[in-house]
Parts: sequence; C-alpha cells; structure tokens
Amino acid sequence: MVSIEPIELSGHMFTAVTVRLPKTTLLTVSNENGYIMCGALDVGLLNTKLSDRKIIAGRAVGVKTIDELLKAPLESVTYEAEKLGIVKGTIGIDALLKMI
Repeated sequence: MVSIEPIELSGHMFTAVTVRLPKTTLLTVSNENGYIMCGALDVGLLNTKLSDRKIIAGRAVGVKTIDELLKAPLESVTYEAEKLGIVKGTIGIDALLKMI
C-alpha cells in the first residue's frame, strides 16, 4: 500500500509518503528542495556517485512511522544538507524546516 499525504510544519507544506512493502516500510517527507527518509536512503551514494545532483537529504534509522521520522535524529546527511546547517543528530522536523 502507498499513502501520500500533505503535512504542514510551521506553516510550510511538505509531502509525506509511506510505502508498505513485505517486511519493511519506506518513509519520506519532502518539499521542493529536499527530503528526509528512513534507513533505506543511501546517503553515501548521494554524496559520491550522484554528487553532481546536489541532493539535500537526511536519513533516520529505526523509524516505522512518519511521526517517528519527524521526531528522530538524523543518522547521516548529504554534503548539500550540511551546507544548510543540517548535521548528524538534527531532528527530522528541524532538518525539513532548514530546507525551506
């Protein structure tokens, strides 16, 4: 099952996507500038092979819901996210608000 819903954070709109797969769930919250995602995100790949795309993203591990993703500290972030002040340990919602 795929669930897509708008969410408002401090007056700004984001899109939350939940994809339920066998034995796992993919979670992401995004806007037009960047996104945070569950542990399925390969930050290393984004920083190396896809670095020319300048992707702003962060990864939280051990989350099972969108609410948990928003409240979790990010385990890793892309170089482009770091340029915005998003660093390892930044809480998901705070990272998203820096992507505005």
